[in-house]
Amino acid sequence: MKIITIDDSSTMRRIIKNTLKRIGYGDEILEAGDGKEALEVLENNDVDLIITDWNMPVMDGLAFVKKIRSDSKYDDTPIIMVTTEAAKEDIITALKAGVNNYIVKPFTPDVLKEKIETVLGKKD
Repeated sequence: MKIITIDDSSTMRRIIKNTLKRIGYGDEILEAGDGKEALEVLENNDVDLIITDWNMPVMDGLAFVKKIRSDSKYDDTPIIMVTTEAAKEDIITALKAGVNNYIVKPFTPDVLKEKIETVLGKKD
């Protein structure tokens, strides 16, 4: 399984990568520091799951999600947004943009695993 994690914080990307490995999803993990960089990575790679932050420079997570969702190639690619934005309105905005699930930082490995299994259809 190929996953891309997008966050302007290299520390957060490392935390997500290590967590993914710990919960059994560490096959191949790509990284990007913002939405624009992620689009470039996606041009050369097919991914099974996108995990993105919201607040990033250059292209934020919301703009990235909208851009990805405008391309039918990514219709079936699940997107999980991991962010500090916890307000109900923010969650609704992200879901309307095309995010499949939402995790508020800080999070536990169990929460990440549960959300991944949900978006991949492995858990009811």
